[in-house]
Amino acid sequence: MNADFILAIQELGKEKGIEPELLFQAVEKALVAAYKKHFGENQNVRVEMNRTTGEFHMFAQREVVEGDEVGENEISLQEARGYNPQYEVGDIVEIEVDAKNLGRGATSNGKQVVVQAIREAERTMVYDCYSSRVNDIVTGLVGHIENQNVYIDLGKAEALLSSNEQIRGEKYQVHDRLKVYVVEVKNNNKNTQVIVSRTHPGLLKRLFELEVPEIHDGIVEIKSVAREAGMRSKISVYTKDENVDPVGACVGHKGMRVQTIVNELRGEKIDIVKYSEDPAQYVANALSPAKVVSTDVNLEEKICRVVVSDHQLSLAIGKEGQNARLAAKLTGWKIDIKSESQAAAEAEVVEAE
Repeated sequence: MNADFILAIQELGKEKGIEPELLFQAVEKALVAAYKKHFGENQNVRVEMNRTTGEFHMFAQREVVEGDEVGENEISLQEARGYNPQYEVGDIVEIEVDAKNLGRGATSNGKQVVVQAIREAERTMVYDCYSSRVNDIVTGLVGHIENQNVYIDLGKAEALLSSNEQIRGEKYQVHDRLKVYVVEVKNNNKNTQVIVSRTHPGLLKRLFELEVPEIHDGIVEIKSVAREAGMRSKISVYTKDENVDPVGACVGHKGMRVQTIVNELRGEKIDIVKYSEDPAQYVANALSPAKVVSTDVNLEEKICRVVVSDHQLSLAIGKEGQNARLAAKLTGWKIDIKSESQAAAEAEVVEAE
């Protein structure tokens, strides 16, 4: 091995994005495997490679024992002192081995070890890179689509956007640029698989953190997110700064900030509501855009009974109950909605009884 080999290792490291030291270690491991293939799997051997010149040395390791009867990895005290008079029983003697004695089959096996080591290094590198991005957003290009699964090229890895993590009705084309939420990173024997989502509530939260500086800087806090992906979402926000309007900060000038997020989610409607520590007020805010007339909170059962004007009832409930359902998810409260006429009728019945 020479300077050309060292250069090849360095170039391969750049191409694969792998530290050259890992490749050097892989070569040393391959040489050990080649030695054991030729001389026996139970042999103890150490390889030492110069990272500058590519020169390497192999040393068979033998333990010094008393007497003439020695095992496979042992050497008699008398023979050991032939190498160095100061050796004692229990010491390890290293005897240099000529690499030319390795057979062609052993060398071929060594190459396989190097290839395997490179694959392991690539897999480890990808895992380390993306495991730290779990619960975060990454951007990639749609690579190919297979059996309704979308595979996204992230540069160093390929991510899987399975059919159940896709926004219903959203169409994907090869080379589309897409923001996705990293749900999980799996490391198995063959490859590292990055599992991503377009439906996860965390995607909406991260998009607001990217788009709204006040959230990124901690001035405005996202308290809760409720989402029915592709249809409608609600997000509650809060700030301790009396000079900041948390809802206005998220909406942005002429609605530009929230519109950017709506566009990223292909038209998903987003309600931004102000968080309140008062459950009654929080529930009333969460039912936006409907206007609430009155609320009655049952703390023990965590139920909030809400009254709205007659013409606001359908708006408060929403299409197929969506608005009320999202408000309940957002606040964590059960919500019972009635119109003023329904509430009045119930009150008359109770009074009559």
